Amino acid sequence: MENVERKINFNDYFTGIRKFYSKKKFFKIFGGEIRIYDENKEKLLCFVKQKAFKLKEDILVYADETMQQVILRIKAESILDLATTYSIYKYNNQIEIKIGALKREFLKSLIRDSWKILDEYNNEVGYIQEDSMFKAMLRRYLINLIPQTFEIYYKDKLSGILKQTFNPFIAQFKADFSINPEFPLELGIASLILLQFIEGRQSEN
Repeated sequence: MENVERKINFNDYFTGIRKFYSKKKFFKIFGGEIRIYDENKEKLLCFVKQKAFKLKEDILVYADETMQQVILRIKAESILDLATTYSIYKYNNQIEIKIGALKREFLKSLIRDSWKILDEYNNEVGYIQEDSMFKAMLRRYLINLIPQTFEIYYKDKLSGILKQTFNPFIAQFKADFSINPEFPLELGIASLILLQFIEGRQSEN
């Protein structure tokens, strides 16, 4: 039986916070878990538990491990589509509001991880891209021990940087969304989660 869930107003919850530390634990049978902390690793801000073997991703982002307070929802718009669109929803007074979407560019990602950032009407407003073509090729075809870095561009401005910190046992990222205060933080948190769950699978296989 699922817990009773209460929706939290996103803007109130993250007031003044735009730098984060995220780590993922992966279990081959039971799925994965992501915990997102403040940049000093002192306060848990988000908890995500991904169920294994789901045909259509529907990810709820909780405030903590009790999974009773929902902050965001990330919902795949199609089943088993390698280039699917993930719609991002936040909550305002318990009402679910779509604020944008992230669309994986499958063909480009074969060489270099790439995503489109869409607004609430599915118009392209930015993109996410792995740092270097050369490093991306090395990670895929030679050695996957090179930490990844992603750059986020929103309305032609560098708006976020996600840097993986090397750890052979736990996937970890440092995220900085303070570069452009106009970049919706909801999309930043969603990108951090999806990049760890979706793109992270390549290094676990």
